[in-house]
Amino acid sequence: MRASRLFVNNDDMHIKSDTLARENELVARNVRRFRLERAMSLGELARRSGLSKQTLSKIEQGVGNPTVETLSLLGTALDVPARRLLTEWGTPVYVQRQGEGEWSEAANWTERLLDETYGSGYVRTLVLRLERGDRDPEPIPAHSAGTLHHLYVITGKLRTGPLNEAVDLAAGDFVRFPGDVPHRHVCLSERVVAHVVTTLPQVRQFGPTVMKGGVVPPSA
Repeated sequence: MRASRLFVNNDDMHIKSDTLARENELVARNVRRFRLERAMSLGELARRSGLSKQTLSKIEQGVGNPTVETLSLLGTALDVPARRLLTEWGTPVYVQRQGEGEWSEAANWTERLLDETYGSGYVRTLVLRLERGDRDPEPIPAHSAGTLHHLYVITGKLRTGPLNEAVDLAAGDFVRFPGDVPHRHVCLSERVVAHVVTTLPQVRQFGPTVMKGGVVPPSA
């Protein structure tokens, strides 16, 4: 007879960190994201991990203070290494509405900062035009790990973002969302025009050069 698993409650324990709140928020986003990607309910995650639904609910709200043991149980249940729960994957969906933007004045122009990203890599800029159809378009497959989409609506209304975190936008709204998960653009008005910037982390463009007696990297 298979023994039942005991529920573990770690509500009074926490990760030791100088930025505990930010760590907890990061874990909360990742646990919820991986759970939703797997179409898994809190109850199912509780069953697989041995953690109580109350503990899981607090973790997803960013107030659960999970221990390393808890992260290990969650990683096993979600089929990901525990360290991925403490890594920013694509960053959360970020929305800036038309009325929330701040304009800065310079000598000959004014500008509205939409977002900032850091690091080097591949950047693709395009203008997206959509027309409303009879059915929602098929989901766009996930791109390479770390891909981000930055979308600014010029005209029309649009529903866009990860399948489980889509947001409705109007002209003047901006959103940044991870492109390394399935996502979709749905036209909510007759037509939509949007400006899209896609960023991908820097990757090696050429493989190592094989030479007699060993391997020499391209930079050698």
